[in-house]
Amino acid sequence: MSSPKLLVYGLLVVVLSACATSPLGRQQFLLMPEDQMDEMGVAAYDQMKQEKPVSNNAQETRYVRCVANAITSVLDEKQTWEVNLFQDDSANAFALPGGKIGVNTGLLKVARTQDQLAAVLGHEVGHVLAHHSNERMSLQYATQSGMQLLSAVTGQDSALKQGLFAALGVGTQYGITLPFSRKHEAEADIIGLQLMAKAGFDPHQAINLWQNMSAANGQEPPEFMSTHPSNSTRISGLKARMSEVEPLYQQARASGRSPQCSTG
Repeated sequence: MSSPKLLVYGLLVVVLSACATSPLGRQQFLLMPEDQMDEMGVAAYDQMKQEKPVSNNAQETRYVRCVANAITSVLDEKQTWEVNLFQDDSANAFALPGGKIGVNTGLLKVARTQDQLAAVLGHEVGHVLAHHSNERMSLQYATQSGMQLLSAVTGQDSALKQGLFAALGVGTQYGITLPFSRKHEAEADIIGLQLMAKAGFDPHQAINLWQNMSAANGQEPPEFMSTHPSNSTRISGLKARMSEVEPLYQQARASGRSPQCSTG
């Protein structure tokens, strides 16, 4: 086989092997091995813990972990998730491949109940379950080898490192924004709604959360959702899915899933 044909064949193999399907049935193109995504998520999280102060408020930390643990307990794939509360006034939260969750203290001023916090964390975990970071990272993989990507995450500050953090979903922490697409956001909204309902949190509170967000930020979306769908669009989308997730909520409550998370 000639070299050009070999190249075409090789590319075809890569393309076919990279085809995947999201939890909602959307076709995806994923080049990055999941174990490498996990490594980068863990490395990025460790880096953040070195650079951002972790809250010393034990009650709030227990509360955040209680909500997060309830969400992750309903996942099909069981793994240990590390959850930390960061001392930061911005209304931000994130989840990373490798089982890592971060919540900023500022979010607790807007997500005022356990159900509202569950809506945020369900959404963020939804990004991980749908491999949204992998989709974005696959673009970077086209120009950088996997080891170079991992080294960039653990190395000194650089444009590449900032870009990788942004692709993982924590770019706003480093002054660069690479928001998830509207397609990714809508998908994470639906998955998050399903997760919170399965965990026994009231899915209707997701609507109240976004009403709080709208009131707190006027016409501007909060930092962790900047350039994402407008609050009104998001609320409409959530309302449209309520009839689908209400049975999940009722089943969860009937089976004894009734989270009791509080800061008290």
